[in-house]
Amino acid sequence: MTERISAEIAIIGGGVIGLATAIRLRSDGREVTIIEPNPPSSSAAYGSAGTIADYATIPVGSPAVLRNLPSLLFDRDSPLSIRQAALPALMPWLIRFAYQSLPHNYRRNAAALAPMLAYALPAWRELASAAHGEDLLQESGCLYLYDSKAAFALASSEIAQRRCHDVAQHLLTADEISALEPKLPPFEGGGLFFPNAAHLTDPGIMMERLVKAAKAMGVEFVKARAERVERSGQGVRVSSPSFDLTAETVIIAAGAHSKALAAQAGDRVPLDTERGYHIEFDMETPLLSRPVSPAARGFYLIPMAGRLRVAGTVELGGLSAPANPGRLALLERGANAIFTKLGKPDRTWLGFRPSMPDSVPVIRPSRGGGNVILAFGHGHLGLTLAPVTARMISQVIASYAPDIGGVND
Repeated sequence: MTERISAEIAIIGGGVIGLATAIRLRSDGREVTIIEPNPPSSSAAYGSAGTIADYATIPVGSPAVLRNLPSLLFDRDSPLSIRQAALPALMPWLIRFAYQSLPHNYRRNAAALAPMLAYALPAWRELASAAHGEDLLQESGCLYLYDSKAAFALASSEIAQRRCHDVAQHLLTADEISALEPKLPPFEGGGLFFPNAAHLTDPGIMMERLVKAAKAMGVEFVKARAERVERSGQGVRVSSPSFDLTAETVIIAAGAHSKALAAQAGDRVPLDTERGYHIEFDMETPLLSRPVSPAARGFYLIPMAGRLRVAGTVELGGLSAPANPGRLALLERGANAIFTKLGKPDRTWLGFRPSMPDSVPVIRPSRGGGNVILAFGHGHLGLTLAPVTARMISQVIASYAPDIGGVND
């Protein structure tokens, strides 16, 4: 039997973007319904590095990546790789990605990300407070580490790019890194310390608290998968065989599953999927005090409650293929190269990041009409930008331009 529902605002997607947006809109006095078939533990934010990365103004596509793209994509041990079976389907996205990696586009994309990222930590403080999750938000900064002086020198253009956008970053010597994180092996090239970064000590628990806070504020939840979005005389209809909902406004925040829904609303968006992995090692005493990224390896080591999480790298390959054992093994080898006695991980995870070729999320009204709003494509920055996106969507619904900027056209 089909359940028929009406709502003022319906949000398709109950990940961190949808939850943050629902909480923001309820605080604005709006009536909100979230449509989501899966538990919070299935979301990309749940399995992420947990970082609130104000410094992440460098798009995935850059001139340096473009120069090395063939070797990066087809080296199975590269931080950026592709499932070769998916290559034909990915070609349109990859062509756009290469174009967005050109110097003038790279600079423009970084400039679009910077104002959103600058607001990320204050916005997360507000959201954590609303969810009674202040204890999970640890403001201890983040470290990037370089194996050699030559490797550090290669990062000079990225350092300069961040400086252009007033990102706080401190250059550290190998000895200064050892003073901050004494259990790390030496990194002779030194590193960068981002003092305004933060991380969640348990993204899964934070997701659960966001759900609880949303429900306490009166957000309704429909446990179903939205399959159709269409405008009607009564508003916007969202439906599947199990439910039929009509709303005044619909927000598409379904992460990597947003592309088809946006197309139904009238928007052809070049969205594709990054497959994100993590492994975890249980431990009573943390080895680190903050997230650490050995830059050459493309992943983060993150201290979390009762465990060390190793998360990162980029694999392009769609939503349907099973986990790639080679990517999990790459993380395991890299982690054991840093901390030699970790052994085998206690658990592994695969999730999906919604990725745009320019690394800039899509946060705007649909071109088919403002009663559908798009909020997806955050790539690696979904967790970081969730409350920022929520504020921007609130402003769009209030019929004035977002004051943060960075909206993808």
